[in-house]
Amino acid sequence: MGMLINAAEKDRRPLPHPVEFMTAAAPPPAAVIGRLESQGFKITHVYGLTEVYGPATVCAWHEEWDLLPLDERARLKSRQGVRYVNEEAMMVADPLSLEPVPMDGTTMGEVFYRGNVVMKGYLKNPTATAEAFAGGWFHTGDLGVWHADGYIELKDRSKDIIISGGENISTIEVEGVLYQHPAVAEAAVVARPDEKWGETPCAFIGLREGASVTDQEIMAFCRERLAHYKCPRTVVFTTLPKTSTGKVQKYVLREMAKTV
Repeated sequence: MGMLINAAEKDRRPLPHPVEFMTAAAPPPAAVIGRLESQGFKITHVYGLTEVYGPATVCAWHEEWDLLPLDERARLKSRQGVRYVNEEAMMVADPLSLEPVPMDGTTMGEVFYRGNVVMKGYLKNPTATAEAFAGGWFHTGDLGVWHADGYIELKDRSKDIIISGGENISTIEVEGVLYQHPAVAEAAVVARPDEKWGETPCAFIGLREGASVTDQEIMAFCRERLAHYKCPRTVVFTTLPKTSTGKVQKYVLREMAKTV
């Protein structure tokens, strides 16, 4: 999606018709969805894991949402959606008590699945299997909120959440704001050790070709759109390390954040 959005003008070709585009594997920021849809792509957002046989939820679209402004449509499409019909059950719940969280769009919990498309277990690893199915539900390790209409929205991986001064900070939320900046081509946020707060957000940013912006300008941009404790305290301009399939290697960034 980033390659299409940031393609040079000389490489662009007009689309003869709208192109259906399914995205998964990493939650795309609303700004990215909006930019791609403005170029003639129609996005369908799905979410799942290998353990649940691939996509297990879909951001099922409502025709009346087509009448909304582009920014609002993009915000709705950035949610992970509702369960597939062949999935017995899905919930967002407290990871220890398995008590479902309120469907208020703000209370965070872990995403759980149950059904006959969920794996039976990890091969020859009963310990990991028992941990994954504690309480009779499959623990995804993904943290999110549950909206009143039943749609879930991911906020972070449990291992990626930043705890700063006792407050939980969603890296996905901060990244979503960074992608709104016109100079930002790609962004990733990780925890940076901090003597006073324990951890603070550190943003790694790749700029659009020909763009220029300072770390102070990025911080000020975030402070206008986020609670101040969520804003990056450190900004690094670099090329983001990725896997062969294009996923950002956050474990590499976490090591880099220790030295900046």
